[in-house]
Amino acid sequence: MMIDDDDNLPNREAGIDGYQKIDRYNPELIANLSASYHNVLTQIGEQPDREGLLKTPERMAKAMLYLTHGYDLDAKEILTSAMFKEEYSQMVVVKDIEVYSMCEHHMLPFFGKAHVAYIPNGHVVGLSKIPRIVDVFARRLQVQERLTNEIRDCIQDTLQPLGVGVVIECRHLCMSMRGVQKQNSVTTTSAFSGEFFKEKTRTEFLNLITSRLS
Repeated sequence: MMIDDDDNLPNREAGIDGYQKIDRYNPELIANLSASYHNVLTQIGEQPDREGLLKTPERMAKAMLYLTHGYDLDAKEILTSAMFKEEYSQMVVVKDIEVYSMCEHHMLPFFGKAHVAYIPNGHVVGLSKIPRIVDVFARRLQVQERLTNEIRDCIQDTLQPLGVGVVIECRHLCMSMRGVQKQNSVTTTSAFSGEFFKEKTRTEFLNLITSRLS
């Protein structure tokens, strides 16, 4: 049985959905970051006191905190908040999960899709938690290779399934906006554990994520 727990959890209006959200928008932090961004704008030759930029340093500060809010979330806690005993032992796949992250080398975005699968070993997890785990690790300064491994390791260590498979496909603005400026290149990374090291299981997973429902 597939379980999507979002509709059954209380206090969604309060910002609690299986874990406690942490608000990083405290005034002191915003003020410090805003001052730094004000200086950046000055250093690149802009005039941060002109009308169009008056509130830009504060907006940049809040945007950066949102884009990196994964540091405040506990991925294991999110998973354990919706674990259920279930005697289901076939592959569970959640594909086409939107990914938005920031490259740690140039602080430019990369974005695309993640495909995640696991084979339960006595426990399943609410389906909405898989995309949340992707988001927890994506909302940090990242490289795609580490992001892929972190998603796999979190699911494997927490659920103890028979195996985990993760494939991520992303476009990187550090490649299309600067450097080699290759606008149409896509980077694909994969990480596997347990049963997914077997060719038959891995092939089934790859076929499922490339197929389309009619």
